[in-house]
Amino acid sequence: MFTPARIFRVTAIAEAVTWALLIAGMLQKYVLDAGDWGVSIAGGVHGFVFLAYLAVGLVVSINQRLSAGTTLLILVSAIIPFATIPVEVRLVGSGRLDGQWRTEATADPRDSRPLDRLVRWWIARPKAFAAVLVVLIVAVFAILLIVGPPGGRNG
Repeated sequence: MFTPARIFRVTAIAEAVTWALLIAGMLQKYVLDAGDWGVSIAGGVHGFVFLAYLAVGLVVSINQRLSAGTTLLILVSAIIPFATIPVEVRLVGSGRLDGQWRTEATADPRDSRPLDRLVRWWIARPKAFAAVLVVLIVAVFAILLIVGPPGGRNG
């Protein structure tokens, strides 16, 4: 079953793995002076997974009704190498990722908020939601590729 905890765990691990690949590519380029192909490949993969982790983190945060501080911690953890793993472990350990996807409104007043209603509507349509998220991530990724890497193309 694709629970919020499971999807978050998969993306947190993928984010950490792509950090390792990017760091290996940087070592190959700057320490071994063996060209920049490792950074080119790992950087692209990491960038895509980074965006996917941010998207999943936001959706899970809304679904689980996480605080703004916890949501910010999730998002910032993607910037720090390997930090997504301890964040995921802590969230699971504290029970904040327990439960299923919320597809129906409850008596909780937060369920009437527009963002909660929108996310609930999309979550009730998982295939369409996944397709829209992938398209959005690809679009942002393409725009970022056009803009260029951090530090410029000569870095």
